[in-house]
Amino acid sequence: MIFALAFWGSPAHAAPGGDAVDGAQLGLYWIAPFVGVLLSIAIFPLAAPHIWHAHYGKIAMAWAVLFIAPFTVQFGPSVALYEVLHAVLLEFIPFIIIIFTLFTIAGGIYIRGNLHGSPKTNTALLGVGMGLASFVGTTGASMIMIRPVLRANDDRRHNAHVFVFFIFLVSNVGGGLTPLGDPPLFIGFLKGVDFFWTVEAMLLPVLLMAVLLLAAFFALDTVIYRREGHDTRDPTPDSPIRVEGWRNVGLLALVVAAVLWSGMGYDLGAVSVAGVEVKGASLARDAMLLALAGISLAITPKRHREANGFEWGPCLEVAKLFLAIFITIIPAIAILKAGQAGELAGLLRLVTNEDGSPNNAVYFWMTGALSSFLDNAPTYLVFFNAAGGDAEALMGPLANTLLAISAGAVFMGANTYIGNAPNFMVKAIAEQAGVKMPSFFGYMLWSCVFLIPCFALITVLFF
Repeated sequence: MIFALAFWGSPAHAAPGGDAVDGAQLGLYWIAPFVGVLLSIAIFPLAAPHIWHAHYGKIAMAWAVLFIAPFTVQFGPSVALYEVLHAVLLEFIPFIIIIFTLFTIAGGIYIRGNLHGSPKTNTALLGVGMGLASFVGTTGASMIMIRPVLRANDDRRHNAHVFVFFIFLVSNVGGGLTPLGDPPLFIGFLKGVDFFWTVEAMLLPVLLMAVLLLAAFFALDTVIYRREGHDTRDPTPDSPIRVEGWRNVGLLALVVAAVLWSGMGYDLGAVSVAGVEVKGASLARDAMLLALAGISLAITPKRHREANGFEWGPCLEVAKLFLAIFITIIPAIAILKAGQAGELAGLLRLVTNEDGSPNNAVYFWMTGALSSFLDNAPTYLVFFNAAGGDAEALMGPLANTLLAISAGAVFMGANTYIGNAPNFMVKAIAEQAGVKMPSFFGYMLWSCVFLIPCFALITVLFF
């Protein structure tokens, strides 16, 4: 906001509209601030945890400023303002509003009671969370299920693996079945991909991932459970399960309806901010989502949120870090959009066979690799366009290419803490509850051991 106001009246901005930067003009060194954000998230919590927890927002935004300042000097304030506003207004604000709304409403749903966190119970809880994710989104499902899973395992001496698999299954793979489950698939829906095409095409890959990961989790949890024995000093003894806050369940249904409505193509005009066109339907959707969050705060008994251990800290952490990510990612996405004229042309050439046909296996791994570190929604969009951008063709003769892009974006968002927004939220909530979650690179070791073999099998069977 300060940046926007500073240049609002400048002569360079006075010209109508705004100009997007040409990614062909950008060298790879422009990605350095984005790499800096990633390395800060990876290294600071391990090397200087007290400094990081006290100043992570300042550190993240310092990297954003280190991108904005030279970018403004190089390309002028008008272009810089346009790019930053484009990222903030069209990507970050809608993203964080949905995160905030689902976080707020799901935080008002309290699952009273407790089950003992045995391997069978934990596997069942992860399975239920997966089922919820495709209908209330990975964020909503994560927020609903994280507290019951925490209570079920609060007597376990070794429980970090439970929440690693929670991120794998509930915060990522579970959202692959419908466009409501994960932002990349919803972007495809907005681009013309049929809702039920996604359901049909993604069904088998999602089921295969679920079976493989749930089986691996059950085997691992069984070994750990037997080794550690049962601690009779359970801080939350077993008790009957009862769901409270049903009005919030109704509000979640209205969230789904609002998001679906916004994608039905209603023309409500647009608002132009420094050349950035914000559709009226998007503004209406965001207003409805904020209203639903406000209603949830008003009607939910305070005791439900207190029982959930509800705090704004995890949501604030995601907001601060992802604001920096969305800003510093600007040159990376621009270079990718430049295609063969950009510095990453070599990567894009990898997705095409010598005869000009798409290499679906490479599409799967390239989309997934970038989605592991970049935001998976714009990454999906880049490769969607790289494959032609025609939804009808991608659902027809190029259906396997669209499946590769969809599966790569959704599944491989689980590879790192920053691959998908709920990942970091689950990590933050678990750590607040006393779980010793693995470091950034420690988590990646888990994903390499358990996810990469699954992806290799997916490649052989489908691509």
